[in-house]
Amino acid sequence: MVDIRVKTRETGATSVLGVRGRASLRTVTGGELEVVAGVSEAGFNPLDLLYSSLAACLVLSVKGAVIKLQMLDRFVSVEAIVTGEKAHDEPSRVESITATLNISGDYDESQRHEIATLAKHLCTISNTLAAAPPIQLQVNSAA
Repeated sequence: MVDIRVKTRETGATSVLGVRGRASLRTVTGGELEVVAGVSEAGFNPLDLLYSSLAACLVLSVKGAVIKLQMLDRFVSVEAIVTGEKAHDEPSRVESITATLNISGDYDESQRHEIATLAKHLCTISNTLAAAPPIQLQVNSAA
């Protein structure tokens, strides 16, 4: 198997919502985004962000996988399509997630599966969703 090094950096996000307007989202790395709530509003809602995180992580991990497998010279591009199905009962949650990887490059089917398998193993978001870590909720009084 390929040797995997774990890279770390500061992570985290803060979201704020007032009486009016949309929720704003800011990451510790400087990213900013408005979050929409309406099902017909254009933009990112919380489920879009979940699926987007997995899609982005998978494409970045495919790139990492082709480098680790020494197949970068044949790589052209990768597209990740992530969808999910919400549960129809309580509690509100996503019941299933489907990720499709379209890998362009001079690879046979076996090599594409090898790349995808390693990418899934490298993807922090995929590994986190599979492990379902506990969420520790703290509540404070806002100033």
